Amino acid sequence: MMQGKALTDSARRALDLACVLVAALPALLVLVPIMLKVRRKLGKPAVFRQERVGRHGQRFTLLKLRSMTTATDEHGELLPDALRLTPFGSALRSSSLDELPSLWNVLRGDMSIVGPRPLLVEYLPLYTPAQARRHEVRPGITGWAQVNGRNEVSWTDKFAMDVWYVDNRSVGLDLKIIALTVRTVWNRQGVSSSDHATMERFTGSRGAGSND
Repeated sequence: MMQGKALTDSARRALDLACVLVAALPALLVLVPIMLKVRRKLGKPAVFRQERVGRHGQRFTLLKLRSMTTATDEHGELLPDALRLTPFGSALRSSSLDELPSLWNVLRGDMSIVGPRPLLVEYLPLYTPAQARRHEVRPGITGWAQVNGRNEVSWTDKFAMDVWYVDNRSVGLDLKIIALTVRTVWNRQGVSSSDHATMERFTGSRGAGSND
């Protein structure tokens, strides 16, 4: 059983590296002009860095393109996402082009192409034991929840799908999710929740019905 799981993990890592290798040159050609446009429209730095939680609860620095301004109120606090998300930033998010720098995280082994999305460190103490099982695998750029509603799905359903993926993961399922991701991104499905510009924060079991 353990040997089979190890072989699956090795095959999935090989798939990750193959995807990065294939995507590297096209991604670089697209990334450079987009980064220049991000700096011009949204300011420096073009690449957004934030600590997230990975496999076995290990922390790592996630890389994404900036999609919001750094506008603050009179007290120096960041304005709500809806006020900082410009049409250009919204287009980046809906096209998932803001995820391109995360290929570096995949190359480093922090992430996989497919897996539960890496979430904020502050959420760690809020998970139930069942929800925390999402950290048994590397987080992904895309995942089962992302092709089944994305940010329109409640936290409860999203975590249930994450754990389902943990229990059913395989190279075949990963390939299916990658194919479904192309369709989801093309159709710009589920980019934001119905009542938030980006996603509502997770607040634990009481907020488990909120949208991501």
